[in-house]
Amino acid sequence: MNEFLSRAEALYQKPLMDLIFEAHQVHRTHHDPHEIQKCTLLSIKTGGCPENCSYCPQSAHYETGVDRHGLLDLGEVQKAVNNAKSSGAQRFCMGAAWRSVKDGPEFDQVIEMVKMVKESEMEACVTLGMLTLSQAQRLKEAGLDAYNHNLDTSREYYSKIIQTRTYDDRLDTLKSVRKAGITVCSGGIIGMGETPRDRCALLAELASLDPQPESVPINLLIPVEGTPLAESESVDPLELVRTVAVARLLMPQSRVRLSAGRISLSKEAQVLAFFAGANSIFLGEKLLTRPNPARDADEALLESLKAGPGLTQVSAHGSSDVSALGSV
Repeated sequence: MNEFLSRAEALYQKPLMDLIFEAHQVHRTHHDPHEIQKCTLLSIKTGGCPENCSYCPQSAHYETGVDRHGLLDLGEVQKAVNNAKSSGAQRFCMGAAWRSVKDGPEFDQVIEMVKMVKESEMEACVTLGMLTLSQAQRLKEAGLDAYNHNLDTSREYYSKIIQTRTYDDRLDTLKSVRKAGITVCSGGIIGMGETPRDRCALLAELASLDPQPESVPINLLIPVEGTPLAESESVDPLELVRTVAVARLLMPQSRVRLSAGRISLSKEAQVLAFFAGANSIFLGEKLLTRPNPARDADEALLESLKAGPGLTQVSAHGSSDVSALGSV
């Protein structure tokens, strides 16, 4: 951990252009630089969570105007799966606002949802709170590819954000996920009042996991009225890019996911984050309960990353003549 922390801090302090150049070189070594994985995230159980995460509009501790609803039925999830598949999503993620997984009919229903996603030939990921090894094994048997359980921030800053669950509780869940043979998706949030050192410590904690997480979501706080972080100051988008670059250098083989808060970023800021090593986004106009870029905006974003249009030369008569290019 100390070794990773020292390296993370040294990287974070580099001139930005040097940092993202180095990160992009590493990114090209381990990933196709033209490939951005498209994911969809569905809230399958919303609101009423007993945790007091200061950023979360689904916490029962805060009045945020989020409508609570119980676990979706299988028909609703099947419709969402079909829509995600038709929109080009490669990974379908489901989130339930629970403190922990409880054995019983609801968990049995989640198992069926996982099977449903796998039948659609998409990757399946869930985030359900804390879970035991036996529960993780059931999810694995159903075909689950990944389990998301974020560390959120550094160990030192964590208690300022959450008091109802410990940092080690989160790490214990990741251990159960790993023992069951499910890939780990774990990252954090920037913009919660943490220092750059906290960001480095978070990334160092993730990088010190053995093996490292296959997925590392980097979220930008969306301040929500009613939560303790409602008045948080916005973070310079370049700080997000810097965080993505350090994540890429510390965890070269992980997929770095540009996640919540993307709606506040310009197209140019997102492209710079991709250059620095991010290679995944979430599609859909809502990410659990928060707004996400519109579908046409994401289509335009991804289209802008493709090869440029062919060059043509317009003659005096207004026609285009490609063959004339370069002639004297």
